[in-house]
Amino acid sequence: MSLLNVLTYAVFPAVAVMVGGVFSAIWPPGATARSAVQHFAAGVVFAALATELLPDVMHRRLPLYTIGGFALGVIVMLVLKALTDHEPKEGSPEAHGIVSVGLLVALGVDIALDGLLIGVGFAAGEKQGALLTIALTLEVLFLGVSAAAALTGAGASKLRIISTTAGLGCLLQLGAGLGAVVLSGVSSAMLDVVLSFGIAALLYLVVEELMVEAHEAPETPWLSATFFIGFLLLMVIEMLI
Repeated sequence: MSLLNVLTYAVFPAVAVMVGGVFSAIWPPGATARSAVQHFAAGVVFAALATELLPDVMHRRLPLYTIGGFALGVIVMLVLKALTDHEPKEGSPEAHGIVSVGLLVALGVDIALDGLLIGVGFAAGEKQGALLTIALTLEVLFLGVSAAAALTGAGASKLRIISTTAGLGCLLQLGAGLGAVVLSGVSSAMLDVVLSFGIAALLYLVVEELMVEAHEAPETPWLSATFFIGFLLLMVIEMLI
C-alpha cells in the first residue's frame, strides 16, 4: 500500500485526537470528569495492549529480542521520567499553569507508537491496517481528551490546549509514515523489538501516568468502573471487526 494511502487512513485517528482536545477546550471538564476520562483512556490503552500488541509478540516466540526491546522501552521511559520529574508540587504558587510534562511526554510517545502500528499494519495487509486504524481511532480520541483535561487542570489556555493536541495529531501522522516506510521491510526480529518497546511504553503510560493522574480526584466505585468500561468496549470492537 502506498505511503499516501496510509497517511490518508491515519488522518482519522489524528483528527480524533484534535477533536478530543477541542471538545475539552470548549467545555473544560471538572476534576471528577478528568478522572473518569483518564480511567477510561487507561482501560482502552490496556485493552489495545492485550488484544493487539501482546498476542503478536507472544506468537513470534523471540524471547531475547522481546527482552531487549522491552528493557529498552522501560529504560527510555524511566529516563524521560527522571528528566521531567522536576515540577512544582500541586497547590504551590509555582504550580499554577504548569501541566505534568511526564504525562504529555508519555502521551506523545503513545500517540507516535499508535501511528507506527497503523503503518506496520498496512505493511502486513490493507484489511489488517484498516481494522487497526478503527480500533486506534477510539483509543486516541480519549487520549486527546485526557491530554486536554490535564492541560485544563493546570490552567492552560484554549489556544495551548488546541495547539498541543494538534501536535499530538501530527505525531500520529509522522509515526504512521515511519511505520509504512521504515518498518515495512524489516526482519521479524526487528519488528519484535519495536513492538516490545511499544508494550513497555504503553504500560508506563497506563500505570505511571494515566492512573496516577486519575487518582488525584477522590476515588468512587463508578470512577473505577470506567477503566473496565474502556477495556471492555475496545475488546468488543476488536471482536466485531
